[in-house]
Amino acid sequence: MSISSLCLLFERVRRSELLRNVRSVLLAGLFGFLSLFCGESDVEAADWVEVLRSDSSPLTNPAPSTALPLKPAPQPAPQVAKAPTAPLAQPPSGIVKPVAPVREMQPIARLAPKPIERGSFVTEAVKKVGMAVVRIDTEKTITRRAATDPMMEDPFFRRFFGDELLAPREEMLRGQGSGFLIDKSGVLLTNSHVVNGADKVTVTLKDGRKFEGKVRGVDEVTDLAVVKIEGKDLPVADLGNSSDVQVGDWAIAVGNPLGLDNTVTLGIVSTLKRSSAAIGIPDKRLDFIQTDAAINPGNSGGPLLNDNGEVIGINTAIRADAMGIGFAIPIDKAKELKDQLTRGEKIRHPYLGVQMTNLTPELAKLNNDDPNAVFIVPEVTGVIVVKVLPNTPAAKSGIRRGDVITAIDGMDVTSAEDLQRTVENSRLGQALKVEVHRADKTQMITIKTGELQDAA
Repeated sequence: MSISSLCLLFERVRRSELLRNVRSVLLAGLFGFLSLFCGESDVEAADWVEVLRSDSSPLTNPAPSTALPLKPAPQPAPQVAKAPTAPLAQPPSGIVKPVAPVREMQPIARLAPKPIERGSFVTEAVKKVGMAVVRIDTEKTITRRAATDPMMEDPFFRRFFGDELLAPREEMLRGQGSGFLIDKSGVLLTNSHVVNGADKVTVTLKDGRKFEGKVRGVDEVTDLAVVKIEGKDLPVADLGNSSDVQVGDWAIAVGNPLGLDNTVTLGIVSTLKRSSAAIGIPDKRLDFIQTDAAINPGNSGGPLLNDNGEVIGINTAIRADAMGIGFAIPIDKAKELKDQLTRGEKIRHPYLGVQMTNLTPELAKLNNDDPNAVFIVPEVTGVIVVKVLPNTPAAKSGIRRGDVITAIDGMDVTSAEDLQRTVENSRLGQALKVEVHRADKTQMITIKTGELQDAA
């Protein structure tokens, strides 16, 4: 075969449909493979893949040849996945780019810095309730008698200085606390010791509005009080359920401690059902919520919130030496009494009239082994009567000092809190059957409850 014949054969093969298809497939596969590793900036490669798929010739169509074409077997063009991109650049001059339908591009996710989040659950909780928290200022006029100095009684001294030094003097006492609105009508809750006996009560809202407050009802035993103001568009705090509170829950105290308005402190609920007797307040009948959120004078009467901004308790600063420990009245107790206090009704509390302490068999044995012990104590679990107050239901029923109470109304008594809680939940004048261990004997004594305020 001559060289000219061989060249003619190569030219026919080069221009043949088979070679063009094979070359298109190879290039298309190559560009498709590379597109897997390309970013958005390499979309032009995908456009060339489309050119190869749509055009039978990647180059400018040559003039038709008079040579006999080869007849290769037709082969279907492979499907090549196209990246969802839009054309960004024109093809090189001299190349005809076919018009193909443009597919909608999907946005490509970019790594962008996250926006800085402001606030926290504490911020949201305070925003929810903060406007309903009020400051309470009180004024009270008291009369003080002059000091009883023997010199003041001397006629010679009084002759020169007169009787003015012995005359009683009036003094104005000012107090300050917190509270929170619970009703659009202007009803707010606070502590009894904040407003009890006050001649004037001034309520200041966070927005600066001031109102004269009227004390509708107080209960010293639970340290609760209701004050009423007259106003419009009053904010209201959402009341939660203290029965749902668990140890370890967040606790947010809001109020005006030490005269510092709109103060927020954060802590957790450290203990539930801390009895008033256990913390040395025998004149109260409460099971407190204990928290490490700071509660100081001025915080009294303010709300204790959960992490949802619901009121779960009423702060009360009743222990001056409670460093790092605060107490709050459960809101369920306040919800139970608020309507009676709003109507000005007196809250009646039943009582027995004994002072008592917990007793265990171990403590009883230590006492009995002491040769100087005043009396022998039954070695059982219960509460031992330390003192019986005169003219009380316990004294009238025959309870004695040294008696050990182990059950009341069929329920075992293992602590003073158990006995106090049972009596508080009873009705006034109800007959309670008390199981008493006295020396080596056990007997049942029936005691009719009396009203606690009558004890004085």
